[in-house]
Amino acid sequence: MDRFDAMQAFARVVEAGSFTKAAQTLHMSKTTVTQLVQQLEARLRVKLLNRTTRQVKVTADGAAYYERVVRLLADMEDADTSLSSASASPRGRLRVDVPSPLARMILMPALPTFHARYPEIQLHMGVSDRMVDLIGDNVDCVLRGGEVTDPSLIARRVGDLQLGVYAAPSYLALAGTPLHPRELEDTHHRTVGFLRARSGTVAPLGMERDAERIEVQGRYAVAVDDGNAYLAAGLAGMGVLWLPHYMAQDHAARGELVPLFDGWHCDSMPMHVAFPPNRHVSAKLRAFIDWVVELMAVHAPVVVGRA
Repeated sequence: MDRFDAMQAFARVVEAGSFTKAAQTLHMSKTTVTQLVQQLEARLRVKLLNRTTRQVKVTADGAAYYERVVRLLADMEDADTSLSSASASPRGRLRVDVPSPLARMILMPALPTFHARYPEIQLHMGVSDRMVDLIGDNVDCVLRGGEVTDPSLIARRVGDLQLGVYAAPSYLALAGTPLHPRELEDTHHRTVGFLRARSGTVAPLGMERDAERIEVQGRYAVAVDDGNAYLAAGLAGMGVLWLPHYMAQDHAARGELVPLFDGWHCDSMPMHVAFPPNRHVSAKLRAFIDWVVELMAVHAPVVVGRA
């Protein structure tokens, strides 16, 4: 039995809550993972996991052992990266998940710079606006807009997206140009709804002008859960949008979107990098986070006083 492989397999089963998921993330067969954990239990003479047909639960001894295993695996990775050549050039596979518009418009164009700086990091980038199970999907970190409400995650604010309200000329030709945000609540106006991943509800937009502050929900004919689809619906004239400036600026410059409500300011959207507290912040993960911070400083700097 390779003790390192056995400990790694045990840790992944605990984190994923499943032998099948652990095997998938480790690129092993379920039989191999099961045998490694059984051999580890036999060697330790302790039952680490309680298995049923529906779930896998860690025992009290297993939970205590897991905490030590996580630290040991992290120390082993630190030992590997402590060599001068490794610390100077972080390496290995890094699994991240990022919003689709941010990937398409900001991250991907800048990716050659990241690769030139860290040629030995292999990025596995999930591109979506869905909620990701960081443990079950074996993801090192996610980049997401909005507040991080999950207490099981560590989050670092890396930027603040400034938002504006826009509509396509084709929409305004049919519905007219609203002069006050409250007009979006009228029956002849509609918005494009963006579905919050966790609740499936449409989030309102907070706006203010001088001493006046309001929240606008709007009436929508379509609501989507993907940023690229949201923008496409607005460009097609399906309703009024509230967009980060980086998504709207090129379309506004070409006249494909018209900014609305001059003098009104939308609440900014915080951007966070989040990762599990038991996920070791390796050199490659630190490199990715630092790179994202550099990009956000250019495209969406943190608002002073909110960091």
